[in-house]
Formats: sequence, C-alpha cells, structure tokens
Amino acid sequence: QVQLVESGGGLVQAGGSLRLSCAASGRTVSDYRMGWFRQAPGKEREFVAAIRSSGVYTDSVKGRFTIFRDNAKNTVYLQMNSLKPEDTAVYYCAARMSYGGTYSVAKDYDYWGQGTRVTISS
Repeated sequence: QVQLVESGGGLVQAGGSLRLSCAASGRTVSDYRMGWFRQAPGKEREFVAAIRSSGVYTDSVKGRFTIFRDNAKNTVYLQMNSLKPEDTAVYYCAARMSYGGTYSVAKDYDYWGQGTRVTISS
C-alpha cells in the first residue's frame, strides 16, 4: 500500500509560480512512475506530467512546468512557473507501482493522493 500526500497548492496571480509536493509513504516509489493530473471545475481529470527517469508533459504546460523527484525523500515535485488562469484546478499526484502502461492515462495508475487546489487569478 502506498499513501500519497500532496501539498503546496494555493492562490497566486497569473505569471506567478507554485511548487507542488507529493510525499509518498508505505513503499519506495523511486523506481516507479509518478504522475500529476489535474481536474478543473466541470471538466474531466487530465494528465499534466509524469516521471520515471525523465519527465514528460502535456503540451499546454511544456516549458512552464517541471516534474522532478527527490528519491531520498520519496517525494515528487511539480514546479509550476508562468501560471495562467487556465491552470486553475485540483492537482492530484499518482503512482504506478509496476512497469508498463501509458503515462498519460489515469486508470493506469494504482494510487492517488487527495489533491491540492491551485487557483490562478487574472
């Protein structure tokens, strides 16, 4: 069993930055894929970024967001810069504790955090 706890969300103005953290416990996640998804009001959950050895991103955040991990802390981060109002959503961390699957597909992840809310004002 893996527990994921996100933190770092908040309210910032457009153009600002936030760093989200996802702390894992129960098992070491360093060898496995970790992902960030988000869900805006009235919309479906969408893929944002994922990492195993290197990061992959959805097009809308490329160049603005960076996913990275600190294996010593069993933690994954999402650094978000140049934030836009359309980035407003609840951000979820997810872990896939096996190999294979598709990094951008939510159902391919085994564990999820409770989410952290990000609000970007214009």
